[in-house]
Amino acid sequence: MRIRRILAAVIATAALAGLGLTGAATAAATAQGARSYVTPSECRQGGGTPDLTDNLCKGGTHNGEQVD
Repeated sequence: MRIRRILAAVIATAALAGLGLTGAATAAATAQGARSYVTPSECRQGGGTPDLTDNLCKGGTHNGEQVD
């Protein structure tokens, strides 16, 4: 009986550790695959000004991001 409890605790711990690693990998993939382009309207909505000669958003929350 005691061995079953210990075995159940070990399995539960391993399962939770696996979920934690999966969540960390998903968060890293999301940050890595973030979109680097914004539309001119998204640039304006973020408080910036789209500079179409340099294809950059100047100012606001999307400052320095490329305008597509």
